[in-house]
Amino acid sequence: MIRPTLGGVLAALALVVLMAVSVPALADVRPPADAAVAVTPGQDIPQSLPSNLKSNPAAQLWQGVGDGTVGRVSIPDPQAGRLIQTSGMEWLEFRSEVIGFWGMVAVLGMVTALTAFFMIRGRIKIDSGRSGRLIQRFKRVEVVGHWLTAISFLLLALTGLVMLYGRDLLLPWMGPAIFAGVAEAGKYAHNFGGFAFMAGLVMIFVMWVRANVWDRYDFNWILKGGGLLSKGHPPADKFNFGQKTVFWMVTLVGVALSLSGLNLLMPFWFTSDIETMQLVQLIHAGLGVGLFALMLAHIYIGSVGMESAFDAMSTGQVDINWAREHHSAWVERYVAEHGEPPVTQPPTKGPGASAQPAE
Repeated sequence: MIRPTLGGVLAALALVVLMAVSVPALADVRPPADAAVAVTPGQDIPQSLPSNLKSNPAAQLWQGVGDGTVGRVSIPDPQAGRLIQTSGMEWLEFRSEVIGFWGMVAVLGMVTALTAFFMIRGRIKIDSGRSGRLIQRFKRVEVVGHWLTAISFLLLALTGLVMLYGRDLLLPWMGPAIFAGVAEAGKYAHNFGGFAFMAGLVMIFVMWVRANVWDRYDFNWILKGGGLLSKGHPPADKFNFGQKTVFWMVTLVGVALSLSGLNLLMPFWFTSDIETMQLVQLIHAGLGVGLFALMLAHIYIGSVGMESAFDAMSTGQVDINWAREHHSAWVERYVAEHGEPPVTQPPTKGPGASAQPAE
């Protein structure tokens, strides 16, 4: 059995006294005068150096780096002289909160408006029914040019939406591994699909630019709302005012998207600074999502919104009764040149009048 000695007891008492004296002293310790100022998580970072650091060269150096100061480099890339590009956060905020938000409002708003219009107006049918007489509205090369532009644009729109909204909407659902593969594949498809879109854009512009010049029928078409809100259809040539508007929007915005896309695909070929690249990216994203919202209306009218409209771009042929109701001026010129087409399909009864028997 170990017995306590007088020396051991005295040593223990001395240790207790030392600890009692040291604890208050430790609580009163202050950092040295040249120490950095700690920042609590969530607290705003000071925009200027504390007075005790203004004479510290290292602190001044990092303050300049954080402010985006451009230094000198010995390599050919002058962009490397800036370690931190401070306007990048402003670009990211504008992309997410402005373009991302209003782009979603535009797309969802268009879908809502088209759904409401369909529920109120229903499908626009051929008033006089199908006559069974087909006329050639578009040549094969025109159909090919349309679908080359349309399919490539839809590919670009969907992959662009993945880049804009995928991290918020798809990543939580797919998981990191699957989303990474989808995003990477979409990026390659977006890059190379742009060239197909540009080729289609050139094709439809060359083929249709003359037919899309505004004429004397367009003002009356505007006054009557294109016949979408009432019975009866105003006269129009090969393209009505609504189709001409879509054509010029696709052409002008398509050119802007193509040029900005090439700028992003080949960085610094057309611009020399990152700020301009960021501005180009914002323009590209904003125009892209805006044109996609507009194209939803075009897709609606050309599919479920109007009877026989899809025939024009699937076979190139339309029933002459449909053409007379929507493009009467063009039909008159066509019949004068080619004559009345023969009956090739059984006629049908329309909501406005009975179908006339074939002769």
